[in-house]
Amino acid sequence: MASVKSIKAPIATEMNLFEDKFKEVMKGSAPLLDKITHYIVKRKGKQMRPMFVFLAANLCGGVTERTYRAASLIEMIHTATLVHDDVVDDANKRRGFFSINALWKNKIAVLVGDFLLSKGLQLASQNKDYDFLEIISEASKEMSEGELLQIEKARRLDIKEEVYFEIIRQKTATLIAACCASGASSAGGSAEEVKKLKLLGEKIGVAFQIKDDLFDYESSVSLIGKPVGIDIKERKMTLPLIYALNNSTKKEKRWMISVVKNHNENQKKVTELIEKVKASGGIEYTKKKMYEIREEAIQMINQYPESPSRQSLIDLILYTTEREK
Repeated sequence: MASVKSIKAPIATEMNLFEDKFKEVMKGSAPLLDKITHYIVKRKGKQMRPMFVFLAANLCGGVTERTYRAASLIEMIHTATLVHDDVVDDANKRRGFFSINALWKNKIAVLVGDFLLSKGLQLASQNKDYDFLEIISEASKEMSEGELLQIEKARRLDIKEEVYFEIIRQKTATLIAACCASGASSAGGSAEEVKKLKLLGEKIGVAFQIKDDLFDYESSVSLIGKPVGIDIKERKMTLPLIYALNNSTKKEKRWMISVVKNHNENQKKVTELIEKVKASGGIEYTKKKMYEIREEAIQMINQYPESPSRQSLIDLILYTTEREK
């Protein structure tokens, strides 16, 4: 599997320049705000979303000044949603670092999230990047709807496979779709190309989220900093569990639903449920689905002329589905 460094190679110069531009657009007028945004920039992750923006732009004609704004807008919206998510989930850590709400409390965290959202919108409107506004507002709406749909289904535990795919499409895939679509649009891609790259990003995002959901079942020790079985504890019905429920006896199904509904804090029962899901073939089925979607995405990319960026985009898709954290 290619490393993040080798995947970044065709866009290394652009990514370095993006970091400087992103620091600049993140600045606020309040000293506290600057302190917090500096902390956010300092603890950045792998920056996969900006990578998708730049690689998609290269597929459609090449990186322009607008591509940097598209990447900055995406990264600000993404960071805002993470800051707000940590407040909603009462999470104290994010990628091994203290979350904003853990250091500065909920009220400030919510306001920082709001600042990032409005700053991103201001960046696009000031530069008349109305295509980006259309792409990102659609993605933001879908992300909120996906979260609410998941909460509703967690209460009723009546989720079917097609509903699961709709939730992860909205929650996760729409933002990666927005990365690819805005990257294509920033490079002057046609409406058809933008639509095509959006669909590509959607497929990548779905595969990415399936991989994330598999982490909950795949090892006894969490590799991504969240306790194993946390989705069950949060009553999230992911694909391995949905498959197990659909392929069990009525008695087994009742027991599984009971664990999720009434005993999700009992680690022994949660571990038993994870073992039942594994025994049902739920993991293999989920992986098969993920690889099918990944292959569809790779086939779409292969329609573009061969180039280092095309190869890096393929490697990035492979990375998102083979990663260990």
